[in-house]
Amino acid sequence: MSGSAVADARPVAGAAPPTTRTTPPSWKQAIILARFQLRDYLRAFRFSLMMGIVGAIGVIITILLVHFRPAVLHSASAFYGSFWTGGVVFVMVVAVIIYGGDAIAGEFQNRTGYFLLGLPVRRAAVYAGKFLASFAACVVAVLFYLAILVADASYFLGGGAVSDPGQLVASLGLALLYLLAVLGTAFLFSSLFKQSLFGVLVVLFMFLIGWNILTSVVTSLFQTEPWFVISYAAPVIGYPLTGTPQHLVRFGALVSYSPTLGEGIAIMLGYFVVTSLLGLLLFEREEFT
Repeated sequence: MSGSAVADARPVAGAAPPTTRTTPPSWKQAIILARFQLRDYLRAFRFSLMMGIVGAIGVIITILLVHFRPAVLHSASAFYGSFWTGGVVFVMVVAVIIYGGDAIAGEFQNRTGYFLLGLPVRRAAVYAGKFLASFAACVVAVLFYLAILVADASYFLGGGAVSDPGQLVASLGLALLYLLAVLGTAFLFSSLFKQSLFGVLVVLFMFLIGWNILTSVVTSLFQTEPWFVISYAAPVIGYPLTGTPQHLVRFGALVSYSPTLGEGIAIMLGYFVVTSLLGLLLFEREEFT
């Protein structure tokens, strides 16, 4: 080797040392993916559709309140206990159908997984990122619905619209926990299919009809508490506002169960953990063919 070649191989004085790029950890990858996925959600038609649905529900409630002036307008607890609990469950189910029904199935149908998994990105980060983005988008819908109710309560109840903020905050926290459970279940169903339509239809059927049918069958035919059904835990959301009802009520040969607060929280947490892990396991094992 000549002297000039050796000289050329030597590092130049004052030059910056070569840099090496490191792959971000999985949790940071999940946050980055969630940020971009959420941006896509907020720019897409589905966001406008979801906000339009919530807005329409709010307009209907306001018109009914103005026209009928129901007895629930005498206190904030009665007002939120009537319109918040059932209403927010419906809003969350619709939001999960819109944002979560095809979240994983769309990766297979649209072949977007090919592009993501060609990068040094773990599947767990992709799954977690899409889950976080869907959850954030659903939370926006929930908060929008809550803002509508607070505005109605402020108009009809004045300064007593939020007489006990702690009750409302506790109920909101339970609603978000239920949202995690519902979204985890939706992601599990979505992971079972490679077609977005199938994923959306299964989530739509189970959360609007299927769970209610299962609860009725278990309660009426077997007279057993349906503690294993996710929708059974939904009434717990209103307990901070309305109080805890009697656990078991008998009407002759008929029985009616209401979950306790601890039982409802346990059901929500159980569904969230189990369905999220099973959905991730399916997504990890599925091939993009």
